[in-house]
This record gives sequence, structure tokens and C-alpha cells, in this order.
Amino acid sequence: MLERLIQFSLHQRLFVCMAGLVLMCSGLYAFHILDVVAYPDPSPPMIEVITQYPGWSSEQIERAITLPIEIGLQGMPGLTDIRSLSIFGLSDIKVYFDFGTDYFRDRQEVLNRLQMIPLPQNIQPTISPWSAIAEIYRYELIGEKKTLTDLKTVQDWQIRREFKRIPGIIDVSTFGGTTKEYHVELDPGQLISYDITLDQVMDALAKNNTDVGGNYLTQGGQNFNIRGMGLIKNLDDITTAVVAEKAGTPVLVRNLGETSMGYRVRLGKVGIDDRDDVVEGVVLLQRGAKALPVLEQVQRKVDELNSQKLPQGVAIKTFYDRTVLIHTTIETVVDILIAGILLVSIILYVFLGHFRTAMIVALTVPVALLFTFCLLVARGDSANLISLGAIDFGIIVDSTLIMVESIFSHLAHKRNPGLTVPMHITRAAREVGRPIFFATAIIIVAFVPLFTMTGVPGKIFAPMSLTYGLALTGALLMAFTLAPALCSFLLTGPIQERDTKIVAVIKRRYLAVLEWALDRPRVVIGLAIAVLVFTLGLVPLIGGEFMPALEEGNIWVRTTMPVDISFEEASRLVTQVRGIFKQFPEVVSVASQLGRPDDGTDPTSFFNAEFLVNLKNKAEWRKTLSTKRDLIDEIERELSAIPGVTFNFSQAIQDNVQEAMSGVKGENAIKLFGSDLHLLEAQAAQIKQVMEQVPGVKDLGVLHLLGQPNLIIEVDRQACARYGLKVGDVNSVVQAAIGGQAVTQVYEGEKWFDLVVRFKQEYRRDADAIGNIQVSTLEGARIPLKQLATITEQTGAFIVYRENNERYIPIKFSVRGRDLEGTVTDAQQRIAAHVTLPEGYRIEWHGEFDQLQDEKRRLAVIVPVTLLLILFLVYFVFNSIRDALLVLIAVPFALVGGVLALAVTGTSFSISAAVGFISLFGVAVQGGLILVSRIRDHVGEGHDVRTAIMQSAEVRMRPVLMTSLAAAIGLLPAAVATGIGAQSQQPLARVVVGGMLTSAVLILVVLPILYELLHRNKNHET
Repeated sequence: MLERLIQFSLHQRLFVCMAGLVLMCSGLYAFHILDVVAYPDPSPPMIEVITQYPGWSSEQIERAITLPIEIGLQGMPGLTDIRSLSIFGLSDIKVYFDFGTDYFRDRQEVLNRLQMIPLPQNIQPTISPWSAIAEIYRYELIGEKKTLTDLKTVQDWQIRREFKRIPGIIDVSTFGGTTKEYHVELDPGQLISYDITLDQVMDALAKNNTDVGGNYLTQGGQNFNIRGMGLIKNLDDITTAVVAEKAGTPVLVRNLGETSMGYRVRLGKVGIDDRDDVVEGVVLLQRGAKALPVLEQVQRKVDELNSQKLPQGVAIKTFYDRTVLIHTTIETVVDILIAGILLVSIILYVFLGHFRTAMIVALTVPVALLFTFCLLVARGDSANLISLGAIDFGIIVDSTLIMVESIFSHLAHKRNPGLTVPMHITRAAREVGRPIFFATAIIIVAFVPLFTMTGVPGKIFAPMSLTYGLALTGALLMAFTLAPALCSFLLTGPIQERDTKIVAVIKRRYLAVLEWALDRPRVVIGLAIAVLVFTLGLVPLIGGEFMPALEEGNIWVRTTMPVDISFEEASRLVTQVRGIFKQFPEVVSVASQLGRPDDGTDPTSFFNAEFLVNLKNKAEWRKTLSTKRDLIDEIERELSAIPGVTFNFSQAIQDNVQEAMSGVKGENAIKLFGSDLHLLEAQAAQIKQVMEQVPGVKDLGVLHLLGQPNLIIEVDRQACARYGLKVGDVNSVVQAAIGGQAVTQVYEGEKWFDLVVRFKQEYRRDADAIGNIQVSTLEGARIPLKQLATITEQTGAFIVYRENNERYIPIKFSVRGRDLEGTVTDAQQRIAAHVTLPEGYRIEWHGEFDQLQDEKRRLAVIVPVTLLLILFLVYFVFNSIRDALLVLIAVPFALVGGVLALAVTGTSFSISAAVGFISLFGVAVQGGLILVSRIRDHVGEGHDVRTAIMQSAEVRMRPVLMTSLAAAIGLLPAAVATGIGAQSQQPLARVVVGGMLTSAVLILVVLPILYELLHRNKNHET
């Protein structure tokens, strides 16, 4: 079949060349429209359920809302974990599903279950639009002579709607500013003097704000719709609303208190640079939508709003745009690709010495890539930095290289008058067609560990494995179609094959070294084994991490303050921290987020503040700062002067991804599970003391559960019974008079705002004032609250964390200056030695460490299976188990260079490095296959083993060295790149570059010695 394909390509060579040209043009267009993301979303399908009930404590929220929802959601198909957080006024539940499930089906299943869960009256859970990589655009709303309430109103009722019209935008989260409300603040004395209860006022306001429909009325030939109009339009309508009638005189709202325009109790605050209070909008991408096209529409919408639709003086000012990161990473990849292509082309020319032949082989790279782009677009897949940047052009060109070199050799040495050029090409292709096919198959089989990756590594590397597989397929098709056709056009006339000066020097010295090595097999093999053992000894010294962080060009700092801190004090500290960041010349701007937005999509409170620190280009930094870590260390030293506050340093996308996967706001976390909150706090304090002694642990902090001061109003049932009151009667007064209660909405055109009733500030400012609040009985008597309830100050739970129906306390930490695996292993040993947990309590490690361990265990199984598959393919080629095992010996020696590369560069082992080792498997086996197959051919022709080895080594040195060097040089730019986006592929590239160099030495020197030792009997037979 392969021979017929080659013959077709030669007979229809013009058609094949035109098809190649069309493919390249199509590929260029496909690359233009290809969806490119900076980083794939590694989080599993996750549905977040948010339920808000203002005024309730965390324990009330847990008992009345979180627990019923958790129980109701159990048992769904594909469910893996349920993690929840109960905090003041908010229940946040994250529901995780298997990676293989459909997100939208999971979402619908959650919605269906929520309808059947009994919850307290008027409580309605909602589905959060947030996801790990959804935050693609942030902006500040500015306006001359506009209040925060005015700007927030424009944001909520105009801008948010405009953005949600863009396909691919699921929502816009508003953070900061003040939400407009109508307030009625009552005077309890006036209520008593007019003999009116709080319930009467709330009922009257609701009934004074109604519209009704009276169907329609027909008069003659006309039809009239009947409408009863009675909605409140302004403050005057509220103040003149009738509450009751006393002795023929109406009692109006203005007789009972004050009416004003105010704002909702604040839950969060945003500041940018020197502006302490601004309105921020966060545009959220819909799951599965393409970021770049959506961002282009967002930018057009911003221009439209600023120029045409927003009120005079109001404008949108962007301070974070994912487009910048995507374009920067694309530039990094393109630079690496171009450098790799040029270096591979130079290597080909240096070794082949024939420009046209080198260009035919080098053409494989763009053809394979453009072929890949076409199929990615046709499949609707995205590309990212890892999937594009990790492609090794040296590996891609191997099949075409072997094909073209064979054709070149035949045309140079075996031409005779009876054979045409196409005939020579067909003969040459027939000789190498089967080895090329099996060599490519071996490389693809070597990627089985990538194709079978699941969970987070699968989400990260699945696009890469697909892209690599498509590129190899495109290269293989070119080797059997376009390459022979181009050779028939370009390799005409007299062709001389001679070694270039460089190749001649290398070959002369190589053959001398090989002959010396064949005479001293024990010395060479002993030296090779010693190097292997030395390298294996370095493995424990190489640190481990899950994935190197993708550089985003920013710092995301999470600040944890005392849990009982007030909003005002937290605001002061946040302003101070922003000022510290702005002192550093590398910082462009700083945005701070304190607390949470009104929609509850960031479930936290005043104790938590987050900072987005945008940085200048690395070239503009001070010369004293060699890495980003140096800058963070300087910032951390300045921030350490603030007592009682801990800081976590991450990046914007990285922080969201880590939180989505672990459920904790921090890079890594220890989860201590147990039932008693006080005991959890005590044990967490012990663990923290131990962790403080572990080198490399930074940003350590316990996310405290307790410490929230509470004013407990515990209703006395017996006292209530004496006055004919129910517990609910007392609690409704507590809720409305102190916290305020929205009784209706006031409409302003298409906008509506809550109308809230509560007591004036002086009647609810402290415990004594609250104790004097009057509760009305059915008979009209008024009883002070302190006679119906016990009012005390207590410390209670501030927040309650749960996972799979168990409470836990998180201890967050980061690792800097040391590898993650070594740090966590050290910490585990110390905790086991110094902390004794009570019965029923246990520790789990979450974050990148547990993911790294899971993947290492999986690779320990799948890699041996892959090697068995490769052994089977090699055996199928040789029909000899001995020769097949001989070729597989190349694998451990190929790993030597990879390990040495990691050790020399100080790079930790990671999943990215593991992918590099997997790449080495296939290429190392391919090189051994090329040499051993040639030796077998010479032996089969009657040569003795030593002669066959020397002749085969002389012929195969160039292709083996060329393929190894091309594979190493092709990824050299990625191995040394330092630009934004290069970090995630550096370990992979460094492993391949180092491994290719040692595998070439093994294949060309050690492998011939082993072959001679295993086939000595054939010498005697000869």
C-alpha cells in the first residue's frame, strides 16, 4: 500500500504539489482563525451553588441552607466531591463531577435537584457563572461628578446588560461601589405614640406600592385596557404613604420616621492605585467559548459604550485584558517555532551538504504544522502554549529525512541508463518505507502515556498529545507523497553524495572511537553503567513539582487579616498595602478587592483582600532583580512590617485554577477533618507550629473557623408565653428593626431598588439600645426585648468549611526557594512525628502535591505497558526478541541526558518533564532501530559481525546523528526561552535536549558493542 501511494505521488506529482500548496494556504488561514488560549482549563466540571440570606451567621447558614443542599445533591451521576463554605449571609457549595461528564448536563441535574430541596421561606439558590479561567476582562467605571451609587447603578442596569448580549459572555460580576436603596428609618417613640407596630408599617408600605390589571372594557368600537396604577415613584410617595388612621387623621410614614435615599450594607470594596473606592466590572467567559473572538467583541463594545451609550462623563477604563497575555504567549511560541525551524534547517544543510535536499526535509515542519492547524479548526479544538510550543521539529522531520536521504543516496550512487528518476525514487522509498512507518508508529506508541492521561494532567496535555499526533501524521503523509514528488522535480541532473567537511571530520573520529570501543567492550560498558548509576543517584536530589507556573506578567496577592476585623479597619490596611506595592518601580498598577461582591461569586468577607499587581516588561526591571522571585522577596520584606496579616503570592489565572481544584483560597493546603470546631482550631495551631520550621514553606496561615464576635439574642420561650408571643414574633422584630428588611421594590423605569425598613441608628447602636426595642403583643402591649430574650456577647464560628459531608479547617501555604515535593515530604514527616490527632480526625494534602503523586503512580503503571508495546513493534520488525530487547536498552541511557539536564539547570521534575522523558522513548528506540536494522542487513548479506557493524555505523552515523541533533536543536530555543509563556514547556524541552545528546552516544557507540557481544556466535559461524 505504501509503495502504491508513492507511485501515485510520482505519477501525479504536479497534482500532489498543488495539493500541498493548497494545504499550506488553508493552514495559514486555519492558523488565523484558530482559537489560541494561554493555558487550558485544568479544572473538572464544577457547578457552584450560591445562596444568600443577609444577616444570618455562618452556623445558621450551615444548618438551614448548606446541609439541606448538600444532602439533596448527593447521588448525582458522575459526582465526585461536594465542597462548601458557610459564612455570614452566604452559603457557597461547589459540586465537582468526573472529567468525562458533560458540563451542561451536570448543570441541569443540579438545577433539577435544587427545585426539590426544602429551604426556609424566600430563599432561592442560584448557579454562579464563575469558573477557573472565566475572568477575561476587568475594568473600572469612572465618572465626573458621579457618586459611587450613580456609577454602580449604571454598571448594574446598563453596562452589565450590554456585555451579556455578546455571545460567549455568561455574566459580568460587579465589585465595589454602593447599591442604591430606599430607606425608611423609624423612630420607636413615634410608633408608641401613634400606637402602631412595626408590622403595620411594613404591611402598609407593601400595599401602597401596587399596580393591578382590570382586564379590558369595550365601548363602542374601541377596546380599553384597564390598569390600576399605584406604584411608588419617588421619596415623596413613600413619605406620604398612609400607615393607619387615628381619630379621623391619617398617620403617614413621615410621622413615624425619616425617609432617605441610601445604599445597601456594604460587603466589599475595590481600590485602584491612589483611588480608594471605585466600581469594578469583571467580564466572565462562558465555559467552552473561545476567548480571543469574544475579547475582540468586548473591546468593540467598550468603544461603543464609551463613545455613544454611556451618560455624559461616564467611561469604562480597562485595567486587565486577557488579550495581552494571549498575544504575548503567541509571540513567545512563534519566536520559538521560527528559531527551531531555522536551527533544524541549518543542521540539515550542515549534514546533507545539499541545499535542495535540506529544504525538502525542512519543508516538513511548516507542512506538518499547517496540516495540524487545519484539522484542529475542523475539529473545533483550541491550541495553547504547551500544545504548540512542545512540538519537536527534529522528531517531526525524521520520517521525511530518512526518506529523502535514501532517495538522495540512490540518485547519487545507483543510477543507470535503464532506470528513470521515478524508478530510482520508488526503489529508494521501498527500502525505507517499512522502517519509516514502524519508526513513526513507535513514536506515537511512546505517547500512549499522554493519550491516557486523566484528570488535571489530561486536561493540560490532551491538546498537546492530539497536536503531536496530528503533526506526526502530517509529516508521515508528506514523507510518502509530497517529498518523493518534490525530489522528482528538484533532484535532477548529476547528483554527487559526499560528506561535508564537518561530517567527514566527525565520521573519521567516530569510526576510530568505535573501533577502539569494540576492542575494549568491558571498559566502555562499565563506563556507561557507571554513568547510568551516577545519574540514578541524582534522581532523589531533583525536586518535584506538578507543573511550572505559566508566567502571566502579574502578581496576585491574597491577604488574610484577623477574622473579626471591621470593614473600616480592613479598608485602611488595604490602602496601606496598595501604597507599598506602588513603591516598587516594576509595578504598573495595583487593584485591590476587599470582601465580596453583592452577587456572592467570591465567597469571603472583610478579613480577605486580594490584589492584582500588573508588572512592567522584564526588560524594564532593575538590574538587581534577576527573577520574579527576587521581586516577590523584596515586596514580602516590606509587607512583613504589617502585624497580624499573612500574604499569599500567586498569579491571576493560577490563583483561580488552584482555588477551583482545592476549594481553598491558597496555593497549597492541608485539610484537617473533624467535627468539633474548637478542637480543629487547636490541632491546626499545632500543625502550623510544625510547618513554620519546614524550609521552603512560605505564606503559612490557618484559615480560622472561630473568633467572630456575636451579639446573641436568645429568646426566652417562657417569657414569650406569658405575653402570648411566639418565638417568630420576637425574631421578626430583631430582623427588621436591627438588620432591616426589604418590604417592596421601587421602580424607576426599567430599574428597581429595594425599599428597606428598620429603626434609626441610635436605637440599634449597641446592646443596651437593642434591649430597649419594643415588641408588640396581640393585646397591644409593648414589651422591651430584654424582657423577652437574653442578650449576651459571645464568640462563635466565623466560617465553616465542609467537604463530602465533613467539616475541616484549612492550613494554607506556598513553597518558594525549594521544590514542592521535597518540602511537602519533609512537612509530612515532621507532622507525623510531632502532632497526634484525636480519634476520628485526619489530614489530607490538597493542591499541586497530591496531583503530582497521583500522576506519578499512574505513570508507574502506564510507562511499562508502553515499553511492552514498543517491544512488540520492534520484535515485529526484527522477528527477534534478542534484537528487540537490544534496541530497548537505548531507553534508560536516553534518560541519562534528561536527568543530567534537569540537575544542571536546577529544574524540578514535573509533569512537563515527564512528557519530555516520554518523548525520548520513541526517538531513542527509533535511532536504535535504524542502526540495528542496517547491521542485520549486512550480516544477512554474508559479512562478519565486526565488518557489518563498521559498515553500518559509517552509513548510519549521519542519519542517527542528524535525527538526534535535530530533535535536540529543535527544542533548544524552548529550553532557554525566558519570555512570558515559556515556563511551562522549559522542563520538557530541557529533558529532550539533554536526552537526545546522550542517546546519540549510546546508539552510535554502546549499542554496536552490545550487538557484537550478543552475536559473537555468528562470527564463529562465518
